[in-house]
Amino acid sequence: MIARANLVLPGPRLVPGSDRLPVLLSVPHSGRDYPDWLLRLSRKGRDGLRLFEDPLVDRLVWRAQALGIGAVIAQAPRAAIDCNRAEDELDPAVISLPPGMAHDGWRVRAGLGLIPGRAPQAGELWRRRIGPAELEARLSSAWRPYHLLVASELERLKRRHGEVLLLDCHSMPWRAGQAEVVIGDRHGTTASRFVTDLVRRTAEEDGYRTAINDPYAGGNVVASHGVPESGIHAVQLELDRRCYLDPGNQEPGPAFDRAARLIERIASTVGAALLDRQAPPLAAE
Repeated sequence: MIARANLVLPGPRLVPGSDRLPVLLSVPHSGRDYPDWLLRLSRKGRDGLRLFEDPLVDRLVWRAQALGIGAVIAQAPRAAIDCNRAEDELDPAVISLPPGMAHDGWRVRAGLGLIPGRAPQAGELWRRRIGPAELEARLSSAWRPYHLLVASELERLKRRHGEVLLLDCHSMPWRAGQAEVVIGDRHGTTASRFVTDLVRRTAEEDGYRTAINDPYAGGNVVASHGVPESGIHAVQLELDRRCYLDPGNQEPGPAFDRAARLIERIASTVGAALLDRQAPPLAAE
């Protein structure tokens, strides 16, 4: 058994912003720092684990960052621990759990819990189940720091501006009939309708086919941090990988910069609109 001290994952990276706009980017699924101990535990090696990545989304947000918008970016790979799952989405096929601790949600049953267990293209991921100490090492080194950083940055922006947007950036595989951009607000619970509609309108003005909450309504990141009634709006943005990657789904494609501009436009448009909502009305003549 590997010592617990050697089981830590890389923590998240904060890209500071200028704070000019009340927007924070979240990129939880693009981590590709695979420790040797994780690869030894994998049945399929690095290639099998990379199936869980949202490829290059951390690079896709560069235009929004250049605009002065901050970002929290996971360095740990999603296959090791998924920051877009709740801490209790525990799969007993992956983790040795005491009786009663297993979670029976549909994502866990599909092998997509806090630590993914299998992929349709790769089958079972791990050579053995991990123990509670190994789980805790992953939570304390990568998962909790990610959410603490998102929460602290949102609170800081909210104190400055009154309202703030968390734009949680993801990518999705192509499926026939599926929109190119799927906007998730957990069915209106993590962002106001005003914000969600503005995100959709901005994407459609850029020529993208959109859907709201279908088939992705948003995961743990927006569910944990979006509190629109308190001025924190959280929207999950899913972008079809064919809209920015090459056919191999690992390198930038010809439309990469168009997709980067979309994220920049959404962030700047919604950020400016939230600032306008906070501006005091002009006095009457």
